Amino acid sequence: MSTEVANNPAGPERRRVRVRGAVQGVGFRPFVYGLAERYGLSGFVLNDQDGVLAEIEGDGGDLFLSALRRERPALARIETVVVTRVPALGRRGFAIRESLTAGPGVALGVPDAATCQSCLEDLFDPACRFHLYPFVTCTDCGPRFTITRRTPYDRANTAMSDFELCDPSAADYADPASRRFHAEAIACPACGPRLSHPVEEIAAALDDGRIVALKGIGGFHLLCDATDEVAVSLLRERKRRPARPFAIMVGGETVLSPFARSTPGERELLSRSARPIVLVCKGYGLATSIAPGLGRVGVMLPSAPVHHLLFHALSSMRRGEKMSRALVVTSANIAGEPLVIDNDAAMKDLSFLADLIVTHDRSILQRADDSVMAVIDGAPAFIRRGRGFAPEPIDLGEDGPAVVAVGAHLKATICITRGREAFVSQHLGDLNTAQTVQFYQHTLSRLLTELGVKPQLVACDLHPDYRSTLVAEGLGLPVLRVQHHAAHLATVAAEHHLREPLIGVALDGHGYGTDGAAWGGELMHGEGGQWRRVGALVPLAMPGGDRAAREPWRMGLAAMVALGRGGEAADRLYRHPLAASLVERVSADASGPLTTSMGRLFDAAAALLGVCEEQSYEGQAAMELEALVGVPEVLSDGFRINQNRLDFKPLLGALLQPGLGARQGAALLHGTVTAGLTEWIVQYAEHTGQKNVVLGGGCFINRVLAEGLAHALRGRGLVPWLARAVPANDGGISLGQAAMGRAHLIAGRRP
Repeated sequence: MSTEVANNPAGPERRRVRVRGAVQGVGFRPFVYGLAERYGLSGFVLNDQDGVLAEIEGDGGDLFLSALRRERPALARIETVVVTRVPALGRRGFAIRESLTAGPGVALGVPDAATCQSCLEDLFDPACRFHLYPFVTCTDCGPRFTITRRTPYDRANTAMSDFELCDPSAADYADPASRRFHAEAIACPACGPRLSHPVEEIAAALDDGRIVALKGIGGFHLLCDATDEVAVSLLRERKRRPARPFAIMVGGETVLSPFARSTPGERELLSRSARPIVLVCKGYGLATSIAPGLGRVGVMLPSAPVHHLLFHALSSMRRGEKMSRALVVTSANIAGEPLVIDNDAAMKDLSFLADLIVTHDRSILQRADDSVMAVIDGAPAFIRRGRGFAPEPIDLGEDGPAVVAVGAHLKATICITRGREAFVSQHLGDLNTAQTVQFYQHTLSRLLTELGVKPQLVACDLHPDYRSTLVAEGLGLPVLRVQHHAAHLATVAAEHHLREPLIGVALDGHGYGTDGAAWGGELMHGEGGQWRRVGALVPLAMPGGDRAAREPWRMGLAAMVALGRGGEAADRLYRHPLAASLVERVSADASGPLTTSMGRLFDAAAALLGVCEEQSYEGQAAMELEALVGVPEVLSDGFRINQNRLDFKPLLGALLQPGLGARQGAALLHGTVTAGLTEWIVQYAEHTGQKNVVLGGGCFINRVLAEGLAHALRGRGLVPWLARAVPANDGGISLGQAAMGRAHLIAGRRP
């Protein structure tokens, strides 16, 4: 936070105070009002397109400014405070004025925040007018981003403009002593939003084993009893989601056991106001199909008052002791399409998924999926960044030109830079359907309008057929095409402000290489905002091209052919009638598609070990392998390095040995891959003298691999860096594209 003071006319002192940052929708104006009252100052405060503007007059100005920086509201984030002296007016009193709305500016939106403790106390206080009201909120909590139509954040610019305040709410809103003083989302049973069904009816449906679609903060969720195998299996059948894990919600941190076992770091993450889904070790008591084949389960705590009310109601019902502590809470959408947010769409599209559809009459203006996080290598890491974190910007450490980056095709996000900040959109989904593309294009247009920037360049993926690439080509801007894995590494370098020459290792499922091949296991050198490939995994055939990513048995077959054991493949992969003919084609066709992908290497291992031969969701094979690992083991001769090419065929051969169990095979895979990567990186580091190693790509969501490699590199005197501000997978790639776009412009290069 910086402060600049300009001296103007002498005489009685009045100061104009400009505060920028996340200062709207967090109770900042009431906070300023309170400070002015405390120090006997006159003047005013208001929101405008640049943040918060105040003028103060009186002898307590220095104390005011000190307290402003020291005591900011819980949800506020101050970036700069600029103070200018102006002529005194000699007026008395301090006022909160109406906002100024003179076009785009630099005011930042604020993420949604879970119900605070004070509002929880109001919720369950029979003497309070907010008793059992499912939309209770104050300046410290409640929806922000998802109900905002435009900035500045005033009630008129939010979904709450549909609700006229009753006299008691208006009195709270105008009372400086109230916690709801200028709380723009304030509402009560007399004047605010209402649920379509009583909480008791919703709880009864869940208690009876039925599936409920419930409108939440960022969209609709599907809920059922997480301990009822029949209900969970029915939800899987209706949602056409045979194996992908479901997240669960528990009523509070104290009732997390027995369903899950968590570390202190995971519990701290669970309790943050963003209320992300956090991956923790599975306990017992859940339906077996919650997270089949996995050792971890996604857990979240209540994020809205209605969730607290549901658990409260369930606690007194027939199966209350069990039901009050675990509900499946998963996104309500048709497979591949965006999260449903509209009441009419919910009644139409969710009727075959849910037995009961619960709406409310407050509009969701910005769709936001739940954020998903894990603790990896001792610190929080994103798997999906959405509700509770978007639209918080990421500090790039220095000013630069404005660019827009359009992300990848899967797990799409958009990034726009302004000054020293990067604004990464919420998770938008896979660009496979017209509905998702429409949501994506709407988000792009909204971000450009709200941020008020004119990008000089658009950065996109090198892949010519990605929908995001096609969008970039239609923006009328110079287009910079960025190699997929270079962008992954640039993402990590950007958030950690790494500008010196770097070693980069990108481990991923797939990315279009500069040679047109499928990359995904790359050793790269970064310098001056550019990355070049200096090594790679020894490639494997990828029979069937993209089909191999969905059918790991194909990669297992390719591995056996590469080992000279193709003749055994038909017997080992007997469930797949095409195996025998495919062996002949792979053996005969040296010009078929190849891949250097670490993701496909894990797929091959999963097939050879009989763990997963067909995937119903992305990353299933690797996740099931990770779940089997106890203590990683290293096969000493399990890899070879030749001219910066890393070959794991000896490891794959070892996985074929008779009698090798899946658990031991998974331990050998993780331990040997970690050891091979470590030696690969160390050899290059010794050659270049570099110490900083950037680790990027979706494979680093694998906690065993990420932690093992980071620990090993530190033990060899190197400094590993992992993604923290955005996901390591394709959900974070737009940030790296944007960083490379800025570096391109700063260096004076042309796309």
